[in-house]
Amino acid sequence: MSEDCIFCSIVAGDIPGRVVSETETTLAFLDVNPLAPGHTLVVPKDHHARLGDLPDDVAADLFAEVHALAPRVEDAVDADATTVGINDGEAAGQEVPHVHAHIVPRFDGDGGGPIHAVAGDRPDLSDEEMDDIESAITSA
Repeated sequence: MSEDCIFCSIVAGDIPGRVVSETETTLAFLDVNPLAPGHTLVVPKDHHARLGDLPDDVAADLFAEVHALAPRVEDAVDADATTVGINDGEAAGQEVPHVHAHIVPRFDGDGGGPIHAVAGDRPDLSDEEMDDIESAITSA
């Protein structure tokens, strides 16, 4: 636990949260600043700032909980679809440095865009640049 982390405080019960699900390693609660009705956050109970910090078993538990909750959240608010996202790092928009997955119910005509809209301008990459990136990822 991190003393100055709001999500750790919710996990510890020091700050109230509208908890919708709890497992041995994860906690899911409604976002207090929702983008849509039912906007839910799924967090690991232990403090991990970035995805790369998560142990493999906790990452698996986190995504299993997102998988289980997404249709339940969608049904609860009669949503037409769901966007699931993780902002991993400050440059990606992560405001709380504790890994968390957003389950955001979506509705026809809600004005939201696809996940491709979050990154701004798209790069114009050559085939060589794409090959270099592919190689760097596969060799890491």
